[in-house]
Amino acid sequence: MASIPKKVAERLVAGIKKYQPILTSAKARDVGEADTVTIIKDMLSDVFGYDKYSELTSEYAIRGTYCDLATKIDGVLQTLIEVKAIGLDLKDPHVKQAIDYAANQGVEWVLLTNGLCWRVYHLTFSKPIDYELVVDIDFSTLNPRSEHDLDLIYLWCKEGWQRSVLDEYNTQKQALSRFFVGAMLQTEPVLEVIRRELRRLSPDVRINVDQIKSVLLSEVIKREVIEGDKADEARKKIARAATKALRASSSKPSRSEPEDAAPAKLEDANDSD
Repeated sequence: MASIPKKVAERLVAGIKKYQPILTSAKARDVGEADTVTIIKDMLSDVFGYDKYSELTSEYAIRGTYCDLATKIDGVLQTLIEVKAIGLDLKDPHVKQAIDYAANQGVEWVLLTNGLCWRVYHLTFSKPIDYELVVDIDFSTLNPRSEHDLDLIYLWCKEGWQRSVLDEYNTQKQALSRFFVGAMLQTEPVLEVIRRELRRLSPDVRINVDQIKSVLLSEVIKREVIEGDKADEARKKIARAATKALRASSSKPSRSEPEDAAPAKLEDANDSD
């Protein structure tokens, strides 16, 4: 992840220290949704760096209904934010509501929060619309001295957004998902490496990649990892990446021979006489 600028890190530390007691008090008083929205707006400004007046929009209108908040950077809608009362546990129906809002607007990112829990979801515009939890933060347990915790909330900062750290984090998380690892194990290059290592252990045994793949699929990799939409999508992304890499390598001009190559060959020819 990109390093956090010093001024931003200082703001995050100060924000954690300031808002943890505010949230604890609000939870004890069991404040309603409207008051929770007020706190969230202050946090988005004081902690996460958004301008309260030009980059935060309240009650963003969507097809006759409203999403609680939205963030805009340079006038472009970036994220829809659904807020629930601080005493309310966040549940799947709350996520579905926010996802529906985002799908209607073509927005990839959704934040669902009650002030204490901050859950960031990424949408995939497939049929049907799919979404995945990318970040799950409990603000009350953040340690202002923890580099990991600061990195986590930096993902959602305006400065982090402008440097695409959330996208990078999501890409890395996908690459390390069980579906991607399972799909990668089935690719020809990986199967060839496994075959070579097995042959090294048992040089007299003839093993081919089809046999190895069969064992992986039937006895090693869990069925839930290699079946379903997410597994299919992982295989497609790996295939696309391989094709892109192949095209890039084939389009590169071949390197010309070094200037001293010809004399070297001449010397070799003289040696052979």
